[in-house]
Amino acid sequence: MDYIPRQLETVLKSQLDKYPILAVTGPRQSGKTTMLRHIFPDYAYVSLENENIRDFAENDAVGFLKKYPSKVIFDEVQRVPNLFSYLQTTVDESGMMGQFILSGSQNFHLLSRITQSLAGRVALFRLLPFDIAELSQNKLLSQRWTTLAYQGCYPALYSRQIDPPVFYHNYIETYLNRDVAELSNVRDMRAFRQFLSLCAGRIGQMLNLANLAKDCDISQPTAKAWLSILESSYILFLLPPYHKNYNKRIIKSPKLFFYETGLACFLLGIRKPEDLDLADLSGNIFENLIVADFIKRNHHQYQFRDYWFWRDSNGNEVDLLTRDGLDLKIMEIKSTQTINTRLFGGLDYFASTSKEVVSTKVLIYGGNESEARSNYKVRAWKDLQDI
Repeated sequence: MDYIPRQLETVLKSQLDKYPILAVTGPRQSGKTTMLRHIFPDYAYVSLENENIRDFAENDAVGFLKKYPSKVIFDEVQRVPNLFSYLQTTVDESGMMGQFILSGSQNFHLLSRITQSLAGRVALFRLLPFDIAELSQNKLLSQRWTTLAYQGCYPALYSRQIDPPVFYHNYIETYLNRDVAELSNVRDMRAFRQFLSLCAGRIGQMLNLANLAKDCDISQPTAKAWLSILESSYILFLLPPYHKNYNKRIIKSPKLFFYETGLACFLLGIRKPEDLDLADLSGNIFENLIVADFIKRNHHQYQFRDYWFWRDSNGNEVDLLTRDGLDLKIMEIKSTQTINTRLFGGLDYFASTSKEVVSTKVLIYGGNESEARSNYKVRAWKDLQDI
């Protein structure tokens, strides 16, 4: 299959003449290397995964950068921590914009090095697996949300047509044996794998760290550290609660989501799309699919939006909120393929009781027909572009 264009390309090109360094992070297999080599063909490509090249960079950074003085993509650059201070000196002396492009799959290590050495000299970007718009534009989007949720959005699943269980099995094995070992001193990989599966069982739910630790038979500090590892390597993310100008009865724990529902489905033992029609967590997985897509587009289009959910102690809830200027845009996410007025209840309750102005009320559902109603936007799961 030919190269599949990414939305982040336009943003990257627009910043090339404004910063001396561009840095792209994202999970393994999200397509960073393929994209960068495609859109910057005049840049040399240097992989610091290569042991000989890495040894050169680690032990003679000055000589290394003389060999690669400008217009270079350094891949997996976090593997050579001492290189960052030399990059700082090089770009300060040259004053050249777009001199280097860095990429890496370990957000924690890469960002910590950038913060220490390259602040003010680098523009940061995240490339996540395909978002729904990218799949749709390239005629790769399935007709049913269950198929997409089961398969997931990693590029290799489409370019190489790998069977999802095979892909995710190998992804987990690679991730556990490599990234986890590099990011922490996890000694019990079996327990960590169980922890990962337990997180999948809590997809789209409020995080209860104490219960999660108890179920995995680990301490709360260990559970917190392992959760941080999963966040830093783009396996999962936490959606914060919204509570501005609201009373103390609101829920303040974040919700747990996976960047890729396909990975969560694999961990939950779902082995074909049809299983999602009967799965206990079907609604949670649909919510995760939609929330993750907003997060992806936020990064791919450089939107700089904040997202939240809201729930009070009586169970009233809004699945997703974001700012629309100074006002709020609120969204309900339901996997049903039929629409009835009860689905708008949470939106109406929040709008009537909140002290803030709600500009738009949106229902996103599992059907295929979008509607324009007087007081709401009703959007099919694959028609999210104008929200």
